[in-house]
Amino acid sequence: MAYLVLKYLHVIGATVLLGTGAGIAFFMLRAHRSGDARTIAAVAKIVVLADFLFTTTAVVAQPITGVLLAREAGYSLDEGWIVASVTLYLLIGLFWLPVVWMQMRMRALAEEAAKTDGVLPAAYHRLFRTWFWFGFPAFAAVLAIFWLMIARPSLW
Repeated sequence: MAYLVLKYLHVIGATVLLGTGAGIAFFMLRAHRSGDARTIAAVAKIVVLADFLFTTTAVVAQPITGVLLAREAGYSLDEGWIVASVTLYLLIGLFWLPVVWMQMRMRALAEEAAKTDGVLPAAYHRLFRTWFWFGFPAFAAVLAIFWLMIARPSLW
C-alpha cells in the first residue's frame, strides 16, 4: 500500500511539473505575442503565482517521493536510470530558477510599461528571448525523465 501511495504522489508531482510548465509556457507566449503590456503584466502575475504554488511544491515533493519510492520498490539509488533522472532534474533546476526570476522581472517591466506609455522596454524583450530558449532544454529534460521513469533502462 505504501508503494502505491508513493507512486501515486510521485506521478501526480511529475504531472504537475510537466503540466504547469507547459501551461506557463503557453500562456506567457500567448501574452507576449499580444504585445500588450497590460495583458503581459496580468498573465505574468498569474504565471509567477502558479510557479510558486504548483511548481515549487512539486519540485520539493519529487525528490522526497522519488527516494522513498525507490527504497520501497527495492531500487538502489545508484541505478543508472535513477542517477540519470536526478542529473536531469538538477539540470532542469539550473534552468528553472533563473526562469522564475525572469518571469518576475518581465512582470515588473510589463507593469511599469502598462502604467506609462504601454511600450515594453528592450530589457523585457531580451528577458523574454532568454526565457523562451531556456524552456527547450528544460522541457526536453522533463520528457527524458518521464521516459527514464517508465522504461527504467539499464544504463550501466
